[in-house]
Amino acid sequence: MGGMLRHQHGLTFIGFVLLMAVAGFFLLLLFRLGPVYLNHYKVSSSLESLKSDQQLPEKTREDILKTLEKRWDINMVDSVTTKDVKITRSDGSLRVQVAYDVVRPIVGNVAALIHFDDQIEVEHR
Repeated sequence: MGGMLRHQHGLTFIGFVLLMAVAGFFLLLLFRLGPVYLNHYKVSSSLESLKSDQQLPEKTREDILKTLEKRWDINMVDSVTTKDVKITRSDGSLRVQVAYDVVRPIVGNVAALIHFDDQIEVEHR
């Protein structure tokens, strides 16, 4: 039995290092972009919560902006301002839109640009 060669199967050291580099990159992305998406969830949920306000269609633009701003302050949202809010009224409906961009550095001179655009529409009763 002396002349038989054994073939080993498995991950080589270089393969392991490459696997760890790819996993590390995705962890880096998660840590850099996770807070951005958490903030966006807070923005979109505060926008959705406007739907439960029965008097929303009668409120002025300033009142709606103040309500959103208060909710963003409470939730510590810093990536959006009232300048990113567009309020339009037409034929018995009110639309509130929040559109904004967030730029987050990833590594070195590489950054991620994330665009968010959420809106709600409420019918007059």
